[in-house]
Amino acid sequence: MSKRYPAAWLDELRARADIAEIVSAYVPLKKNGRSYWGLCPFHGEKTASFCVTPEKQMYYCFGCKAGGSVIDFIMNIERVDYHEAVALLADRVHMTLPQMQDDPDYQRRRQQRGRLLDANREAARFFHEQLFTEAGRPMLDYLKNRGLSDAVIRRFGLGASPEGRDVLTRHLRDMGYTEEELRLAGLTLVYEAEPATEDRPALPRSVRDMFRGRAIFPIIDASGNVLAFGGRSLDGSPPKYLNTADTPVFNKRYGVYAANLLRKERNLDHVILVEGYMDVVSLTQFGVRGVCATLGTALTPEQARLLKRFAPKVYLAYDGDEAGQKAIEKGLAILEAENVPCRALIFPDKLDPDEFIRRDGLEAFEQLTPMSPAAFRLTRLAQGFDLSKPESRVELARAAGPILADVDPVEREVLLQRLSIQTGFTREVLMEQAGRSAPRTSAPKPVRPRRENRDELSADPSVRAQEQLIALLATGQLQKDVVKQEDFDDPVLKDICVALNSGVSPVALMEEQEAEEDRRRLGRILQLPTGEDLNQLLTMAEECKQTIRRTRLDAEIASLRQQIATASGPEKQAALEQLQRLTAQQRQTRTASPS
Repeated sequence: MSKRYPAAWLDELRARADIAEIVSAYVPLKKNGRSYWGLCPFHGEKTASFCVTPEKQMYYCFGCKAGGSVIDFIMNIERVDYHEAVALLADRVHMTLPQMQDDPDYQRRRQQRGRLLDANREAARFFHEQLFTEAGRPMLDYLKNRGLSDAVIRRFGLGASPEGRDVLTRHLRDMGYTEEELRLAGLTLVYEAEPATEDRPALPRSVRDMFRGRAIFPIIDASGNVLAFGGRSLDGSPPKYLNTADTPVFNKRYGVYAANLLRKERNLDHVILVEGYMDVVSLTQFGVRGVCATLGTALTPEQARLLKRFAPKVYLAYDGDEAGQKAIEKGLAILEAENVPCRALIFPDKLDPDEFIRRDGLEAFEQLTPMSPAAFRLTRLAQGFDLSKPESRVELARAAGPILADVDPVEREVLLQRLSIQTGFTREVLMEQAGRSAPRTSAPKPVRPRRENRDELSADPSVRAQEQLIALLATGQLQKDVVKQEDFDDPVLKDICVALNSGVSPVALMEEQEAEEDRRRLGRILQLPTGEDLNQLLTMAEECKQTIRRTRLDAEIASLRQQIATASGPEKQAALEQLQRLTAQQRQTRTASPS
């Protein structure tokens, strides 16, 4: 993430952006010693476990394990990406972004982006005002007939585009926006003049509004910028929904509808992802929290990564028809590939979310049971078989094998019980069939390797000693030769040691950790207590290194004893002599260990 910016520039940004001052604008903090404490803004708590340490330039929550630099904090609290967080902080502390110095075209692009966003904002205001005029009456009637209140209409900034050819274009031109700017923003269609041909007469140059005679849904990002629009046809004429095409400020792969409202939600357990704008508006009006929609496209990996900023889980609540259920299958695969825990919500009678909640209400919506990916796939699979026929039950049992083989034992037990009822086969038979099945390939597996969860203190003394060494090294008070990469067995800690010895700051390292578990672990390590002076640091470092040496020696002795048990002749004799030397060293290290 940070490689686009010079390391020295980022270090200066972190130094200027006083983390205690920045955080205190969002979280009431009380000073206690060298740190500041408050209630964590990222999870609900009643006892302060959120710690900000200015001298380390970092924050850390001992409850939810969130932690990082001032840049990480802005990313998480403002729900923006890394580069947006850097830009926000740079503007706050009056630092010039490096691109402005290195890229001669940057200022032009920045000014253009600002103009297009301003034009979109003015267009959104115009559409919203039109909704309450005579020209917008058909659109207002449509929204009212869909059950929307004035309050929710205003909350989402819904609007109306008049029927005229270029009403919006003329309005924005009068405000000083050029035709080219409006074309780039996707607000205006420009048709250049064309000469006559044998088949048709000459065509004059013409300018038209992109949206005419439609109900308008502004698409607003997490920072409050109006990026684009969706327009709903009132008479059913195609397309039913007309969406802004990609522009210099908008790419539908990277955003979700209602991101601006998601950003304001706190302590969400999950995000509910639906297909349509109206589903979002309707569910929100009924009191459902954390609802958003894809932007006229199937769920993308970029959107999956965006949703991870708002909540730890994603529920897919697509339409109940066949197309919606197929979209859920694809969406679950995308979310799993991005390591996002996910579930599916299934609506009865093939209803969409808007239809269901208007028919059955909020209580019925909240009583829907979220289905795991495997349970959903098994349900979909069973729908393709006539279970009144014995041969179909056999085929279902066989086809379900890969799904059963691909889940953890606890969930497998639940699915086995259900499948046993459906097919009539015993749990044991179904387990045997699952054991013969190769893992599924239809849903991609997470790309990152599984690793031990080390959020909490490891039970291994050697691992604890290695983590303590990193904490000591991160103080910046030890010379490079005191802690070396050879002291570490853990490859992640080894890399961190090399980086710290090369001069990379601890908070910069936290920002660079791509895996969330590595980031959380490093945050915890950096909170480990260290000595008050250099002598204490050196003593603690030596104690850690002795623990690591003893652990390695114990492991080597255990390995030799296994080798001796199966060896013979000269090989066994050599091993015995080596064992004797190592056990002597073992006694010496124990004697030398501090009491």
